[in-house]
Amino acid sequence: MARMHRPPLALLLVAALAPSALAQDAPHAFVGARVLPISGPAIDDGVLLVHHGKIEAVGTRASVALPANAVVVDVKGKVLMPGLVDTHSHVGGGWGADESAPIQASVRMLDAIDCRDAGFQRAQAGGITTVNVMSGSGHLMGGQTLYLKNKDVRSIEEMCYRFADGAPMGGMKMANGTNSHRDPPFPGTRGKSAALVRESFVAAQEYERKLRAAGTDESKKPARDLAMEGLLEVLSGRRIVHHHTHRHDDILTVLRLAKEFNFRVVLHHVSEAWKVASEIAAAKIPCSLIEIDSPGGKLEAADFDSRSAAELEKRGAPELVAFHTDDWITDSRLFLRSAGLAVRAGLSRETALAGLTLNPARMFDLGDRVGSLERGKDADFLVLSGDPLSVYTTVEQTWAGGDKVFDHADAKDRLWAEGGWGAGLRRAGALCCLGDGEDR
Repeated sequence: MARMHRPPLALLLVAALAPSALAQDAPHAFVGARVLPISGPAIDDGVLLVHHGKIEAVGTRASVALPANAVVVDVKGKVLMPGLVDTHSHVGGGWGADESAPIQASVRMLDAIDCRDAGFQRAQAGGITTVNVMSGSGHLMGGQTLYLKNKDVRSIEEMCYRFADGAPMGGMKMANGTNSHRDPPFPGTRGKSAALVRESFVAAQEYERKLRAAGTDESKKPARDLAMEGLLEVLSGRRIVHHHTHRHDDILTVLRLAKEFNFRVVLHHVSEAWKVASEIAAAKIPCSLIEIDSPGGKLEAADFDSRSAAELEKRGAPELVAFHTDDWITDSRLFLRSAGLAVRAGLSRETALAGLTLNPARMFDLGDRVGSLERGKDADFLVLSGDPLSVYTTVEQTWAGGDKVFDHADAKDRLWAEGGWGAGLRRAGALCCLGDGEDR
């Protein structure tokens, strides 16, 4: 229950305000829960103080002084932890590259995502507050990904994290293995796939050489090439490569290319990471793992093993471990179970929780903003009914940037959490007897 710290009479007035208004108008103090900061030890009977979308304090009741106008939220018996960071998702219904070419570095997910797609609300119901939305893996390079704050907005620009120059922030989607094996101009073999990627980066280096040689003389500069610009952002380190790869030999091919062209990369899926864990750890390459808990899928994932995360940890590289949904491959609403499955396979609890929060945030260059409950970071956090690794635990509330974006106690929000695949589709309410027709 929310109440004003003082005077009690103000409680009734403040409680009637919308959650987003509360977050902006007065500090909120969540008290009494077990707080999991991720960046430090758990705090029993803790306090999380947030205001204007930022975390102002985290600690024990004795160590955190509450402002006189604070809205106190009693969360005794609950668990608070940072909002979840999904390194690999396809929510938003967007498609990037098409069948015209295997390498399309100029394609932007910014131009493809529907920010009002129901997938974002389902992700909120699963506790996901930051998400990397990518194009599919049917291309050697599928285009520029987008890092998003999972809030309810009217335009995609309102969700974007930003580079220092203000441009929407994201990485570059790449893939190898069998997904991109098609008729020409697509490659038909693994060797040809690597060759095409190598040729593209060499072309980008030549484009950069010409730009430097031209200096400020516009007449000597090559014609503007959006694909080359995208590749140069990879080579400069501005864009991190998010690389779909499954088999151990494909994983090593990515490591080889990253070393040759000195680009930053996060390995995604890595079904056979356990076979080459030593090589991955030695190269200090982060891994975004998917935990598959049902049969099926592609032959490349036949040797998938949930021990991959634990094997990386054993080699002294817990910071390289993260998880993702690949939504709809894994439902965003069930993201917490990924960490639980990895723990069952030998991963430590601490690394598992960091793999849902702080580790992936750092893989986005966003570790200074999200991923842990620390003063000055974005007020992205979850209120859980119990231990985050328990299958019996419910995400009760999700807060992103100081706004409550999901509340299990609200019947409309509960639809996102408990409904089927069509739950909450925007026009579902207009179909016969499914509700009041409200377009959410």
